[in-house]
Amino acid sequence: MEHVNTKEMNLYLIRLGEISLKRLNRNFFEKKLKNNIKLKIHPYRSLLTREKGRFYLYVSKDCPEEIVIKTLKTTFGVVGFSKALVCEKDWPVIVENAKALIENEPFADDTGSFKVECRRGDKSFFMNSYQIEAELGGVVLDRYPDMKVKVKDPQKELRIEIRDKAYMYTSPVPGPGGLPVGTAGKGLLLLSGGIDSPVAGWRIAKRGLKQDCLYFHAYPYTSDMALQKVKDLARIIAPYNQGTNLIVVNFTECELWIKDHSKEDEHTLMMRACMMKVANMIAKARDCRVLVTGEALGQVASQTLESMCFTNSMSDIPVLRPLVAMDKEEIISTARQIGTFETSILPYDDCCVIFSPKHPLVRPEVDMEQKSFSDMNIDELLAKCVAEAQEFEISYHV
Repeated sequence: MEHVNTKEMNLYLIRLGEISLKRLNRNFFEKKLKNNIKLKIHPYRSLLTREKGRFYLYVSKDCPEEIVIKTLKTTFGVVGFSKALVCEKDWPVIVENAKALIENEPFADDTGSFKVECRRGDKSFFMNSYQIEAELGGVVLDRYPDMKVKVKDPQKELRIEIRDKAYMYTSPVPGPGGLPVGTAGKGLLLLSGGIDSPVAGWRIAKRGLKQDCLYFHAYPYTSDMALQKVKDLARIIAPYNQGTNLIVVNFTECELWIKDHSKEDEHTLMMRACMMKVANMIAKARDCRVLVTGEALGQVASQTLESMCFTNSMSDIPVLRPLVAMDKEEIISTARQIGTFETSILPYDDCCVIFSPKHPLVRPEVDMEQKSFSDMNIDELLAKCVAEAQEFEISYHV
């Protein structure tokens, strides 16, 4: 184990969820989570240890608390966390540390209900769990006499564990849960400037999938502000994704070709098929095993079951649609939660709305549309899109 003077560091207790249920490969998930956390708080000195299904994160005191909090709030695999105090198992010292702890959030708001919960791993300690809870409950009431004890569903908690030392912490801050990014491989997210695709990327990252992002830009029909909007969205979701690379494809020539070489009611369908074809080529070149889109079944004409079956035929790697069964209000709620909504609704259109037909084809037959696609003879232009794509690195640092 790394030799670190933990007395000179702040301690955060991290709760794990689904990872704790893993059996023979649990170490793989825990190692990835440790690495993801430490990468985000670099270059600050840190130490992560594990005991009884929890992580103990020690961070040098020069690391701002807001960096640690944002790191843990945006790292999948973390279910909850609390800043903790650790001291010797000496009762007067424990009481003084408890007093110091309840001066801060959430106890700084001196109203509402609370409870004290004790876990006494060291059974040789001279007080039992009930006695410790009662005594520390008295410490809280002495400081905040207007508060009420409530054993079930209290608003605030003071917790103490008596083990090799005494560990104390307050109500946990929720983390995002899920599995550590990178444990499920790598994919390519088709990121537009809309509400749906950033949420799709966030949801699938929660299952451990690392993602690069792909955006189709059609200047001058889509402005540089639309491109900036997508870069901003990529930055918002990057901490959840342990950073990402944004690949920008100039799609203008393809859009114009589709307009001139396909039926009007097929414009949107052919555009989606071209995007899928380009995404498939880029994904394979970057060793991405799946494509990820923000499509939801039946939301628009290009997202009917028949349309999705056709666009699927343009890719020989799987296409994941994390939002497929969600309604718009659920998607918007998640967008607000992760901070992408306000950016997504900025009035800069993406290329999906250019040349959109008034009456798009909604029930295409796969064989017929594959022939229509072939008849466009657009493969050379698609290859050019791939060859001329630009790449931007988006940092994972919070």
